[in-house]
Amino acid sequence: MKISRRGVLAGAAAGGGLAIAFVLMPQRFGAPLAPTEGEAGFNAWLKIAADGVVTVAVPQCEMGQGVTTLLPQIVAMELGADWRQIAVEPAPPTGAYPNVPLAAYWAQLWMAGGADIAGSEDSLLARRFAERTRFNATAAGTTLAAYEGPAREAAATARAMLIAEAAARWGVSPEECRAADGFVLAGERRLRFAELAEGAARRDPPDIAPLSSEPPAEPPRGAGTTAETAFPRIDLPAKVDGSFLFAGDVRLPGLVHVAIRHGPVDRARLKRYDAAAAAKVRGLVGIVEGNRWLAAAGETWWAAEKALQAMKPVFVTGAPVDSDGIAKALSEGLEEGGAERVVLVGAGEVLDGEPTLARRYDIAPAVHAPLETASATAWLEDGRLTLWMASQAPERARVAAARAIGIGVENVVLVPMAAGGSFDARLDHTHAIEAAVIARELGRPVQLVWSRWQEMVASPPRAPAAAQLSARLGRDGSIIALTSRIAIPPFMREQGARLFENRTTWAARENTRGESDPLAVSGAVPPYAIPNLAVDHVPVAIGLPVARMRGGGDAITAFFTECFIDELAEALGREKLSYRIAMLGQDLRMVEVLQRAARLAEWSGGEIASGQGLACHRMQLGNRTGRVACVAQASRGEGGVRVTRLSVAADIGRIVNRDLARQQIEGGLVYGMSLALGSAIGFRRGLPTASRLASLNLPTLADSPEIAIDFVGSSADPFDPGELGTVVAAPAIANALASATGQRSRSLPLDAATGQ
Repeated sequence: MKISRRGVLAGAAAGGGLAIAFVLMPQRFGAPLAPTEGEAGFNAWLKIAADGVVTVAVPQCEMGQGVTTLLPQIVAMELGADWRQIAVEPAPPTGAYPNVPLAAYWAQLWMAGGADIAGSEDSLLARRFAERTRFNATAAGTTLAAYEGPAREAAATARAMLIAEAAARWGVSPEECRAADGFVLAGERRLRFAELAEGAARRDPPDIAPLSSEPPAEPPRGAGTTAETAFPRIDLPAKVDGSFLFAGDVRLPGLVHVAIRHGPVDRARLKRYDAAAAAKVRGLVGIVEGNRWLAAAGETWWAAEKALQAMKPVFVTGAPVDSDGIAKALSEGLEEGGAERVVLVGAGEVLDGEPTLARRYDIAPAVHAPLETASATAWLEDGRLTLWMASQAPERARVAAARAIGIGVENVVLVPMAAGGSFDARLDHTHAIEAAVIARELGRPVQLVWSRWQEMVASPPRAPAAAQLSARLGRDGSIIALTSRIAIPPFMREQGARLFENRTTWAARENTRGESDPLAVSGAVPPYAIPNLAVDHVPVAIGLPVARMRGGGDAITAFFTECFIDELAEALGREKLSYRIAMLGQDLRMVEVLQRAARLAEWSGGEIASGQGLACHRMQLGNRTGRVACVAQASRGEGGVRVTRLSVAADIGRIVNRDLARQQIEGGLVYGMSLALGSAIGFRRGLPTASRLASLNLPTLADSPEIAIDFVGSSADPFDPGELGTVVAAPAIANALASATGQRSRSLPLDAATGQ
């Protein structure tokens, strides 16, 4: 559903408000968490079995971030359940779980020309959009913002119903009862949830859910603490022993395994292939030809892959992209391209003055490189398609698959599977379309798995960027004016066109060509108190589909800004920590974060040959704020760049699960380190120059640095920490490397080039 502000207002004027009434009309949803025999269902979030097991719905994609622990923990704490009796059930796409904060944050992607009226978490328009389109996408760290409140309310409602049932049996007032550890208690009397569930589920829910006085929280324990958590990860034992199921583990009667070849770039067309050669491959089941791909099905995936190798498909391309062309487009855009000023603070005439210092920075395209490549199992039977797949936007995958094979979306069932990593690669759903088409053509269940090479070819990388940062300084060295001119494709608008409008990659590029994209340059406004500031976006066309990656625009702009701040301090001969703190104005929480990180690292000032580098960043999501600072210790030797320690402090508001928060930041730091030192991909004649993970210079376990993390205690709304480490790692490592060597690398990855 594409809504424009003009369309809504015009409809209201012409139809007496009917358009607004339709869009904003309250919705009713069935129970997506259907109870089975022996279970009592309470609401969309939980059900209780006769054996006392409390099953919690999780409407987010588990990608390793621990959401199948985090949301059940919130329910368990509010319900008063025993953690040992908590089970999890992935929730299907439904309007019962709208991700309203993400719909509001991405309003410009689905509401052309009027995002300002839907850009608030309190926007009724954003809520109705998310409900009507079953938008429960997993992205941008919105899980807690979207679901903590609804999960608590659902658990509180069920708790009240359980207490009411117990109170009625005992003949006491509900106020005399409480719930704890899976029991309802009143003095010496107790009843298990299992004994109460059936009767309680028949009771009318309270009009207002009586929430506990204290929200779910765990206090910070200090850096390096390894205290036991009361809520260990639910998915961990199965992942350790190998019994955890991913999309590629699904097995169905008559299932065939499918391998695929995509043409170079995205508009390539399949020209020819040798079907006779494939027929000689033992185990081949069938061949399916698409306009821009060729698939083979076999009794095993390896048989299908061997058949593709034998067929030697040839594709025709128009103007194949290459790395030199991408670099040229970015440079021309940066130097001469038309820019739109997406942020202006202070006086424009001050910004137009001669800068004291100006520097250019570059970022190469980078691949997501999840451990699990794109995979989907599809079965079309009697006009009904069932998909088993991991998706960060499952309803959009359903819609795309339905349209691809010409059936109604109501005839597509998507069984949510966990992803073996994603880093936002699974916001795209090309593999869902392909699996649906192949299942239709072969008439049997199919399991499509992209090889690593095909993941490189067909999965859009993170957008490359070039930036020119210019500053005018006052006599005391403070920044009077800062201008960030950033040349980057409008990758979030492209992602939105693919996601919400089901456009092809090339149609998405054409549809968004020349449009500015504030989300692509998010985070370009630093936390410092700079009186005059501008962010100019130059939307660049590079002939290559691009996508969001973990950290979004912040992971790009933080590298530019924090490296530039370091260079300013060097030019002034100033100590880099105190230089930052002096500019932080009223953001005392960021000051504390910086100071804690410095104490953890035993900060020496970042002088030449110290090998220490500092960076900080502030991320915003609606009214929630996350702050992070990192001190990296790095050096350059014969084996390349070596990062030995990352010392981090973070302010993420109220900490719901301390162990998960630590894991998320640690994982983000290592991922950010991979972007700093590798993950880049080049292109030659339309094809990636890397085909294996080994080609990407990714950090191994032996390369992983010592990591220390300290959390600042806070009662503010919780901020998801999953992207903070990714955002801050690269600039901290770049600054550390400059300190270690005396030479400044202004390009990512840092081994690619050294600035002058």
